[in-house]
Amino acid sequence: MLHELTILAGKPTILVVDDHVEILEFIADDLSEHFQVLTAQHGEEAIEMLSENAVQLIVSDVMMPKMDGYELCRLVKSDVEHSHIPIILLTAKNTLASKIKGLEQGADAYIEKPFSPQHLYAQIQSLLANRDKIRQYFANSPLAQIKTMAHTRADELFLDRLNETIQQHMDEIDFDVEHLAAAMHMSRPTLYRKIKAISDLTPNDLINIARLKKAAQLLSEGTYKIYEVADMVGYASQTQFGRNFQKQFGLSPSAFLAQNKS
Repeated sequence: MLHELTILAGKPTILVVDDHVEILEFIADDLSEHFQVLTAQHGEEAIEMLSENAVQLIVSDVMMPKMDGYELCRLVKSDVEHSHIPIILLTAKNTLASKIKGLEQGADAYIEKPFSPQHLYAQIQSLLANRDKIRQYFANSPLAQIKTMAHTRADELFLDRLNETIQQHMDEIDFDVEHLAAAMHMSRPTLYRKIKAISDLTPNDLINIARLKKAAQLLSEGTYKIYEVADMVGYASQTQFGRNFQKQFGLSPSAFLAQNKS
C-alpha cells in the first residue's frame, strides 16, 4: 500500500486510485512535483483516505477490485462531506457507454488510457482553477448567490440549508460558527472542513460575507437607509459595516447604492 503523507505547504492534495502499483507509482511520481499526492489501490481504501485527509481532487481508474471507479465516484458525489471534490476517471474503455456511465455518476472529467502526463496535469489544473474562479466570483460579487459554488446536487442542498440557517439569524450580532454548527446539527470540525473545501473561507468569514451580501441586496432595493441595513444584518456599528463592505466588495455602501440607482 502506497501513501505519500509528507505535507507540502501550499500544494493541493490529490488522491490517486489505481490497482496497478506500477501505474499508481508513475502517476504519483509525475504529480508529486506540483501536488501533495495520496494513493490508494481500490475504492474502499480511497474512502478511508478521504475520511482522514482533506483532498482537493481525485484521479481514479475505473476497473478495480472491491470497489470500482464508478462506485467510488457515486459514493463521493452523494456524500455531503465529500461531494465538492472533483473526480477524473481513467479508463481503457474507449466507448461512449462507459463515458456516459462515468458522467452519470458525477465524474468531472474522463481520460482514456494510455494518456500523456501533460494531459492529466492540464486537466487537473483546469478543474482546480475553475473552482477557484467560482469561489472568487462568489466572494467578490455583492449579489452573487451562494449556490453558484455548488457542483453537485448534494452541494446545492448543503449550501441552501447553510444559507437559510444564516439568513434566519442574520440580525444576531453574536451569531458565529458555534451557533451555526449547532443550528446545522453538525460538529464544528466537519462544518469547518466542508465550508473551507467549497468556498476556501472559514465559517465565520462566510457568515460575514453572507451578512454583507444580504446588505447589498437590501441596498439594491432602495427601501432602507445604510444605517438601517447595517442593523438588519447584525452590525452594531455603521462604521464597521462600511469598512467591511468596502474591504469585501471594493466600494463603499454609499457608492454601491449610487451605482445601483444609476
